[in-house]
Amino acid sequence: MPDGRSGKEAKMNRFPMKILLATDGSEDAAQAREAAVDLARKSGSDLHLVHVWHDVPSPYAHAFIKRELKRQSQEILDEQVRKIEEAGGTVAKAHLRCGRTSDEVIELSEELEAGLLVLGRRGQGTIRRLLMGSHSEDIVHHAHLPVLVLRCAEGAWPPVRVVIGDDFSEEAREAGELAASIARLFEADTLLVRVYPHLLEGSSDSEVEESVRRSEKELEERASRLEGILGHKPRVEMAAGSPAEAILEAARVAGPSLVVVGSRGLGTVGRMRLGSVSTKVVRAAPGPALVSCPRIERD
Repeated sequence: MPDGRSGKEAKMNRFPMKILLATDGSEDAAQAREAAVDLARKSGSDLHLVHVWHDVPSPYAHAFIKRELKRQSQEILDEQVRKIEEAGGTVAKAHLRCGRTSDEVIELSEELEAGLLVLGRRGQGTIRRLLMGSHSEDIVHHAHLPVLVLRCAEGAWPPVRVVIGDDFSEEAREAGELAASIARLFEADTLLVRVYPHLLEGSSDSEVEESVRRSEKELEERASRLEGILGHKPRVEMAAGSPAEAILEAARVAGPSLVVVGSRGLGTVGRMRLGSVSTKVVRAAPGPALVSCPRIERD
């Protein structure tokens, strides 16, 4: 539907036309529901809802157990639709799936060609999250679209600040552009952060200075690109040290923040051995986190 914007402005402010909200009906999913409704309503995107139930492989009374589990799951889905409508949202379609949660959610997101996946994460303490991970983390690592993960925390949504970690990768660029669109919807302050290692041990002063200058120039170019989406130029910041720690520290400086990073799509072994910025951010962020995952080419 035409919205009166010029072609250039519409292109720069494009927002995913389909949002998929994955819910288990728990209190931990309530914040994700609120965020998905807000985003769909403000952007005009279609909102789809999915709940995944799990069959129990039992040789006794299997048919009865399966019917009961499916019935209860349908009730959960219907209840979530009702709550979305009470909040002023509209569900384009509600989907009931059976199987492994992450597999079914990712498969449906690809079937729908969704542009954003929204889900909640358990409100575990930082140490427990670092040790255990979660279904949401599994989805983040295997999805091929941006994933917004919300934790049930008072005042965490909507964000008053958006902190974008930029390592100059394509995934970070996509994450930044979507983050800028979200920041514009909520008139949130926006900070673009580039983190470099602890001043490259073994490098000469001149090499370090040249590396920092190049990074500063690239960061300003990224900020200029986001200006076309935000309507103003975001603030920029250079920091040294661990990327995840520096980005999270920037997010703690002021108010509820949405932390945004790109994911390089490390395999399971690579993540266990090296870790990843997106893994650490999803596990340790005190509020919402947006991760732009590597995309797959569609036929």
